[in-house]
Amino acid sequence: MPTTTRLLLTTDTHIPRRARVLPDVLLEAISAADVVVHAGDWVDEGTLDLFTARARRLVAVYGNNDGPELRARLPEIARADVDGLRLAVVHETGAAAGRERRCAARFPDTDLLVFGHSHIPWDTAAPGGLRLLNPGSPTDRRSQPRHTYMTADVTDGVLTDVRLVAL
Repeated sequence: MPTTTRLLLTTDTHIPRRARVLPDVLLEAISAADVVVHAGDWVDEGTLDLFTARARRLVAVYGNNDGPELRARLPEIARADVDGLRLAVVHETGAAAGRERRCAARFPDTDLLVFGHSHIPWDTAAPGGLRLLNPGSPTDRRSQPRHTYMTADVTDGVLTDVRLVAL
């Protein structure tokens, strides 16, 4: 019988600068997920503590807006095996033009790269199969029509059912 692991992907929470609290639906999704991925720009250590308390497993990095306290607790790049899926997380990937090629070269032994920084949802694949996902932001939509995060499943090492959730 196939094994399925539920992922929740988020980034750029910017608490308390862009919002005072996280949306309730996101908090519920964090608790329901098997693995939670946060691609940086927490801004507040309390938000990291909240994720740590709610998530069964947290894979996270710091972003460019995170100060020394968060940088002391989180790596710049995180890597994890999620039931055979090779996951990497980083905050910034550079300009959109050429992103797939650059990331495939930088993360050659990776199946899924989750990133943030732009607050713009992104879902593409590089030649060779690397999947790139940016879940947008649940608190600072910038030029996007809605606040967002993503969910996905990993079934026997394969990423399936990627969904962009609009808040």
